[in-house]
Amino acid sequence: MRGWIAPARVIDDPITDPAERRGYTWELLIVFSATLGLSGLRSLISLLNALLQPKPLNQQSVALNVQQATVSLLDLLAQLAGVLQLLAWGALGAYLLWRAGIGPRLVGLDRTRPGRDLLAGCGLAALIGIPGLGFYFLTRAIGINLNVVPSALGDTWWRVPVLILSAFGNAWAEESLVVGYLITRLRRFGWGENASLVTAAVLRGSYHLYQGFGGFLGNIVLGLVFGRVWQRFNRLWALVVAHTILDIVSFVGYALLHSVIPGL
Repeated sequence: MRGWIAPARVIDDPITDPAERRGYTWELLIVFSATLGLSGLRSLISLLNALLQPKPLNQQSVALNVQQATVSLLDLLAQLAGVLQLLAWGALGAYLLWRAGIGPRLVGLDRTRPGRDLLAGCGLAALIGIPGLGFYFLTRAIGINLNVVPSALGDTWWRVPVLILSAFGNAWAEESLVVGYLITRLRRFGWGENASLVTAAVLRGSYHLYQGFGGFLGNIVLGLVFGRVWQRFNRLWALVVAHTILDIVSFVGYALLHSVIPGL
């Protein structure tokens, strides 16, 4: 139990050279200013705008996967471009770690345990998904969260494949950057495991602020669980699998069932 609550420091020789520390600091600022940190700022602005509306939060809606062009083929290309951006964000984090001598195996992105990673991801998704859904409905009921529409795409032949790709893209980008890259970098600064974990979890919550306070708090909790699991077992693929499953159930499930189940 102590290993879960107060894990030992992973790196005993943090960066001490001032020039090297400045270099890594600028790297962190640049990476997150161009990726999820910028998304966090935009989410904060979106939430402030929602709070200024005459309607309470639970009477407002926000859609996650929206139409981006009126012509179906162009919309498909725009959706795929969005997925490509997410894949590039995640690859950037993995690449920067690799350039620093931290290869895929050291963060759990190797392909030596696909079966175990899949099973662990499924278990983690079940652990998070059911309570998370209940928490979402609770925060909507008490008025601190918007109504989240997982998909507003039209009924096209490519809708389901694109939603699955989007689910994987989100999972890959977030887990690669916020867990694998950020926590590893903060370790090099001499941060303890708990401080790194909380920082990563708050960042994860920040770019979900557009959903309301429920989305913010719920994703902090998710970030604490995911981050600690990675710190304990060092298998980033398991987190990517779990996140992908959660998003597929949300995106595809809503797209297929919202017209069938009233009030979904």
